[in-house]
Amino acid sequence: MHPLLEKVTKEVIDRSHRSREAYLARIDNAIGQGPHRGILGCGNLAHGFAACGAGEKLDLAGDKKANIAIISSYNDMLSAHEPYKDAPALIKAAISAAGGVAQFAGGVPAMCDGITQGLPGMELSLFSRDVIAMSTAIGLSHNMFDGALYLGVCDKIVPGLLMGALSFGHLPAVFVPAGPMPSGITNKEKARARQQYAEGKIGRAELLESESKSYHSPGTCTFYGTANSNQMMVEMMGLHLPGSSFVNPYTPLRDELTKRAAEQVLKFTALGQDFRPIGHAINEKAILNALIGLLATGGSTNHTMHLVAIARMAGIIINWNDFDNLSKAIPLITKIYPNGPADVNHFQAAGGMGVLIGELLKHGMMHEDILTIGDGRGMSQYTQEPKVIDGKLVWETGPAASLDPEVIATVEKPFAAGGGIHLIRGNLGRGISKVSAVSEDHQVVEAPAVVFDDQDEMMAAFKRGELNHDFVAVLRFQGPRSNGMPELHKLTPALGLLQDKGYKVALLTDGRMSGASGKVPSAIHMYPECINGGPLAKVRNGDIIYLNIKTGEVNVLVDETEFNGRLPEENSAKNHHFGMGREMFGGFRQGATTAETGASNLFVID
Repeated sequence: MHPLLEKVTKEVIDRSHRSREAYLARIDNAIGQGPHRGILGCGNLAHGFAACGAGEKLDLAGDKKANIAIISSYNDMLSAHEPYKDAPALIKAAISAAGGVAQFAGGVPAMCDGITQGLPGMELSLFSRDVIAMSTAIGLSHNMFDGALYLGVCDKIVPGLLMGALSFGHLPAVFVPAGPMPSGITNKEKARARQQYAEGKIGRAELLESESKSYHSPGTCTFYGTANSNQMMVEMMGLHLPGSSFVNPYTPLRDELTKRAAEQVLKFTALGQDFRPIGHAINEKAILNALIGLLATGGSTNHTMHLVAIARMAGIIINWNDFDNLSKAIPLITKIYPNGPADVNHFQAAGGMGVLIGELLKHGMMHEDILTIGDGRGMSQYTQEPKVIDGKLVWETGPAASLDPEVIATVEKPFAAGGGIHLIRGNLGRGISKVSAVSEDHQVVEAPAVVFDDQDEMMAAFKRGELNHDFVAVLRFQGPRSNGMPELHKLTPALGLLQDKGYKVALLTDGRMSGASGKVPSAIHMYPECINGGPLAKVRNGDIIYLNIKTGEVNVLVDETEFNGRLPEENSAKNHHFGMGREMFGGFRQGATTAETGASNLFVID
């Protein structure tokens, strides 16, 4: 084991001792009560299986057959979730054949940041994670189940499902991916069209044609944003079947993996001999495996909040120091768009998760000894790859090394010596930067601030030609308590165009960027956030800001006495609390914790 990983692991275990102990005591108490249907009164149980067939009613009246909950994010508007349409029928048939019962316990909402980007609906996005967690809990609250299958893919959906699953940590859990859509036009072509549109060189019709060739069929988007970072992390935690994360939907292999996932959860209920409750499986080592995968692949910055919130639900306390410390040891060994031209299908073809996990295990850079949902108990089996041979699902030894070194590198010869995410700190607060997609010559910017309180204000200034110079865009009042912390990916094409023109540009904000954000240097998730009087609210137009994402520094170069004497400015954009459902999320905004503690109101921070 790498010594730094050993050190960080010990620190997390020690830091989490009391909260983890309390969490395990709660779920062990629930385990001790036995199969929960046994405590239901006759009227309660009759309600629980009223819609079932006669055979299932007989099974559920006893305590010999396990009942598996299906929690799904299916809807047919969003491409990533559409493939779950047929999954409940597949799952129910597979579980019935294996000697169990399955019930569709509940659906959870699924919104798409790609649709709401830059629009009012995006201000519901972050808090939809907590709604999904609560919806999951409602679905499982009927005391009918011995285990659960979770069907979800995208940005807030998987973190929300996992948080909900951990609140029912006494139940075994298996996560069922849907897979990415086949590749469309290249990411380079897509980015070029967006930039040409920002320059006014093409119109909306041409842009729509380009986007439709990129996002073109059922399945997850193929770039490496938050959705596909989710899939990577869940497999790194051992909650997916080995090699199942990036198998395309509507293929024989995808269907067989869904059926096997259903059969697998039956093996791990308290009614069998190999009980694996998720609350015990997701321990400090599993959480750190997910964090390591994020660094090694240059994954989404959104997980500097989501993974923290997930860990908290299991009584585990991680913080941005853990990300930063491990980034000094974990090298960047994949290049997937926006970190490179390849998409996740290319990554899968190059050896995918099996090669990535094998490389990290070989060098002691992840924990092997965690409790997984594979047939074995550790992560070594995750170097294998699934195949359908003669109609049967089997796992075979996967590639020993990358089949494309331009997409998956080695620890000895990585794409970068450190992980893709850095902690940023200075007199403007504490935040995060995604370094992996920013070229070295753009990683340091010293320039005057141009201050905005709304991304539309900034886009209007860009269109008026007022940003054709070196600057650091300071976008304030974008934190969770201010307006729900929407992603600001809408700004990426404009900032990228200005950078390509030769200007030194950067973004500094207490808001978020997309998990797919790329080449423009930024310091995001800054806190204390502006609505709480954070230092970004004291920055004025023309203040010189120094941002170094290599060393993790951000400072306003203003006399300390003068800066400290300034009063924080008030938010000039007042139209973010009503319309498009935002008025119903006031309680979420008021109760949200900081970005570093998960930006949630589902738990109290000690």
